[in-house]
Amino acid sequence: MTPDGSALDLDLLAASLRADSSDLSAYVESLAASLENALPGRVRVYRWRERAFGPKRVRKITIDLGDRRLELSYASGGLEASCARLSGGIVLKNETLETDAWLAMLSQALATEAQRSERTRRALERLLIQ
Repeated sequence: MTPDGSALDLDLLAASLRADSSDLSAYVESLAASLENALPGRVRVYRWRERAFGPKRVRKITIDLGDRRLELSYASGGLEASCARLSGGIVLKNETLETDAWLAMLSQALATEAQRSERTRRALERLLIQ
């Protein structure tokens, strides 16, 4: 629910997640920061350097959502998205997704989580206001 009592708009959330995707490196950094804030403890962000003394950059984002794990990898200027089905922490099935389908799945999961968690709802509202 948003401050006015209405449900989160999934289309608005998905558009917000897609914003600024023209610069993929900055997009992945921003998405990682937003997700870490919205879902602490359920998001793992993997960063490493390309060169010995360069800055650490986000290379992979993993989000655990109960029986699913969403993963977004960034390498060689491109994104790879996947969704794994889990049972007891064991991957049963892993499928590659188009980025838009991955974002739609993430948006749905975040909206569901926002209904359960006040902290997540506030973090998502900040994401939508940016």
